[in-house]
Amino acid sequence: MNDLASETMTATSKSLGLDFNTPALQRKRRIRALKDRLARWAVSVGGMAVLGAITLIFFYLAYVVLPMFQGASLDSRQPVQAAWLKEAAAPLLMTLEEQNQMAMRLDRSGQVQFFDAKKMQPLNSVQLPIPADVQIASVGQDQPGSNRVALGLSNGQVLVFQHVYKLSYPNDVQTITPSIEYPFGEAPIGLDPQGRALDHVGISLNSGTLMLTGSTSSELHVLSLGREENMMTGEVTLSEERIALPQIAEPIKALIIDPRHLWLYVVNGRATADVFDMRSKTLNGRYKLLEDGKLEVSNATSLLGGISLMIGDSGGGIAQWFMVRQDDGKAVLKSIRSFQLSDSPIIQILPEERRKGFFALDAKGNLGIFHSTAHRTLLVEPVAEGQALIALSPRANRVLVESEGQLQRLVIDNPHPEISWSSLWGKVWYENYDDPGYVWQSTSASTDNEPKLSLAPLTFGTLKAAFYAMLLAAPLAIAAAIYTAYFMAPAMRRKVKPVIELMEALPTVILGFFAGLFLAPYVEGHLPGIFSLLLLTPIGILLAAYAWSRLPERIRLVIPDGWEAALLIPVILLVGAGSLGMSGHLENWFFGGDMRLWISNDLGIAFDQRNALVVGLAMGFAVIPNIYSIAEDAIFSVPKSLTFGSLALGATPWQTLTRVVILTASPGIFSALMIGMGRAVGETMIVLMATGNTAIMDMNIFEGLRTLAANVAVEMPESEVGGTHYRVLFLSALVLLSFTFVMNTVAELVRQRLRVKYASL
Repeated sequence: MNDLASETMTATSKSLGLDFNTPALQRKRRIRALKDRLARWAVSVGGMAVLGAITLIFFYLAYVVLPMFQGASLDSRQPVQAAWLKEAAAPLLMTLEEQNQMAMRLDRSGQVQFFDAKKMQPLNSVQLPIPADVQIASVGQDQPGSNRVALGLSNGQVLVFQHVYKLSYPNDVQTITPSIEYPFGEAPIGLDPQGRALDHVGISLNSGTLMLTGSTSSELHVLSLGREENMMTGEVTLSEERIALPQIAEPIKALIIDPRHLWLYVVNGRATADVFDMRSKTLNGRYKLLEDGKLEVSNATSLLGGISLMIGDSGGGIAQWFMVRQDDGKAVLKSIRSFQLSDSPIIQILPEERRKGFFALDAKGNLGIFHSTAHRTLLVEPVAEGQALIALSPRANRVLVESEGQLQRLVIDNPHPEISWSSLWGKVWYENYDDPGYVWQSTSASTDNEPKLSLAPLTFGTLKAAFYAMLLAAPLAIAAAIYTAYFMAPAMRRKVKPVIELMEALPTVILGFFAGLFLAPYVEGHLPGIFSLLLLTPIGILLAAYAWSRLPERIRLVIPDGWEAALLIPVILLVGAGSLGMSGHLENWFFGGDMRLWISNDLGIAFDQRNALVVGLAMGFAVIPNIYSIAEDAIFSVPKSLTFGSLALGATPWQTLTRVVILTASPGIFSALMIGMGRAVGETMIVLMATGNTAIMDMNIFEGLRTLAANVAVEMPESEVGGTHYRVLFLSALVLLSFTFVMNTVAELVRQRLRVKYASL
């Protein structure tokens, strides 16, 4: 081909007397060819670099996100045969302190032994002040992290103590000093007036009021103690109040006190629970805990915060229950979710002190790690052969196991138990909620609250904002593009098109600022005018067009062809001024002077000042230039030969537009809509400043919303690097990227099909 071109050029040059093969021209052609190759390589490398960057971003986001979905892992240390255990009595309770350096063991003789949690060597021991010839009959613990323990004695008394670990740094060396304290005195507190052994005991301290409860067979005893300390002398004064409650007919198996002292849960019989309202001192109701009549409750405790009950049964199952308020206002105990450890009875359930997770041990020595909110089983592994006793560290990263005279330390790696597919995308029944829901609440004032990290309301808010923005922008932008490219005079088009495209240069933070501080309160105060404007503007334009068509031809010919749109400017201004000017009168005539109250009270529709209507107006204004520019170029690029041919065959301009021009330009118009949709989905500053940032799922145009992009922008600076919240925000970004990628892929497939379909026009 090159040889043929060279020969042709030579022949031409000879016939014209010109020489195209001079050294200068040959050098110029070589330089031009080199530039072409360099440009081609630069474009190819740039395109591949963009694709590579997007791929790397995708894989980096996945790299940050994937660790959340990994389960827990357990690393066992070599069991230690502690010699001092041979002389100790059977264990009742074992705990670990915050630094995982020291542990406490309480045996049946009332001996408290502190020992090194790594070397398993004894440190110091304390004999509890238990009266002579009195044994420990039961043990009860207060909420996780309180370190308060109540011992039910065989003489009907209760001894309350607290194990404390004081941290000091003598000579810059960390030193932990364990001790036993008696916040309510060393003397046991009488609970059963008849002096019978307390089979079960419960304890709860709330705002200086200690509530003790105990049982002797099926008889229930409740005592409330007030503690007052003299600021001058340090003397402690106790006040007692016995609380009379309806008695239980069946043997009691567990006692759990709500930390707010609202409820008392009494597990009795084989599988029933009596719930007492401590405010009215009445029985709230009796609830069946297990449907299978062959099973019975084997262990019961409360989760962190004391709202949820964890009920373990003889079949290896664990169920979560908590009080739920019904429509009639009555609170009932309801089963929320269940877990399965094995087929052996659950003998111990240990709640975590900082999360809504818990550890469970069965009679065969199997250890299970679970998270309640995520409804997730993270690990099930055997840690002992037969009966065992476990202790869980406050950070839930160490477990101490005592079995057959041996102590074993287990290292737990469980960084992100709160995350599961159901907690991210499904309805979750949270504590203190009347029914399941989609909730995003990454922070709270209390560490007892559940993590609420549902992405469903954020995704819904993203689509809701994009929908209302496109509802305003798409018709206006496409109609404007059609008119500008097909009907408008070229001279006028050269002025209008740059002005509309210049709108795209306006920073979105300015639009968001304007929408949040001016547009939102203005819309709230002029709702009738805003809706009148949206309804009357198209009607006014149609009426103006009809009136123009009825005018005499000599008047209509005064306006050059294609400049008629300029006549709509005063029409739109008059309609807008009239609509907004009548807003107050319309509000008085039809809505009792306040349309917002009418919407809220009469229609029962919630109204928020910064709502989806404001977002639609502001973000629609930002999206219009994108859609308009691309669609207008696509329509204007339709070959004039198609238009002239259609008109020559007798088609009207409108028929030519609808059956030729728009169909030919449909791939470009569709691309414009998809690019506008992508812009609306990824918008951050407008939705951040023009909405209430409320993560709710409600299509109500008068309610606020929160989008994925705005949520990442707001909460990323506050998140802990590497934490669960941090990774969930990265997951939000991954969802946004994936959604955009899928949407663009589908748009490209549709665009290609449209091009093939209408290529023959």
